[in-house]
Amino acid sequence: MDNEAIVTLIKTNFPEAVIDSSIFRNELTLTIKKESITKIARFLKENRELGFDFLSDLCGVDRVETDGVFEVVYHLYSIYKNHRLRLKVSIPSNEPRISTVTDVWKTANWHEREAYDMFGIKFDDHPDLRKILTPDDFEGYPLRKDYPVDGRQPATLREIYRKDNNEA
Repeated sequence: MDNEAIVTLIKTNFPEAVIDSSIFRNELTLTIKKESITKIARFLKENRELGFDFLSDLCGVDRVETDGVFEVVYHLYSIYKNHRLRLKVSIPSNEPRISTVTDVWKTANWHEREAYDMFGIKFDDHPDLRKILTPDDFEGYPLRKDYPVDGRQPATLREIYRKDNNEA
């Protein structure tokens, strides 16, 4: 199935959900409404013509300075059909939350936790939404553009660094 056919199939089944579509260097990107992520994710995986059985990546993007939003970007792949799709979903920066897709793709568990830890994006109904890369007392979200470059972290991180490097 080529990219145009994929777009047509999705737009036919979800005419209100698709905001935009583009193809650049033969890579298909769909921008969809945040309220539609769960039903579109399930459709993309379960539809026999599409078969997007692998969520290869999910990441956050800070577009607050330019567009006033965060984005959640989903990179999908069909192992059996050998095609790819990128989904982009904008979420308001004043309430960065979206539904989880862990019930569709199990690998979303780790990726959503990373986006939560690095950007502060909350995934509603996630089975275990907690930090995965930073300590519990880490302050802020390090991949947000407003994170201070010269910011200092809690003493526990400095103490860990000193111990690991045998410094007094």
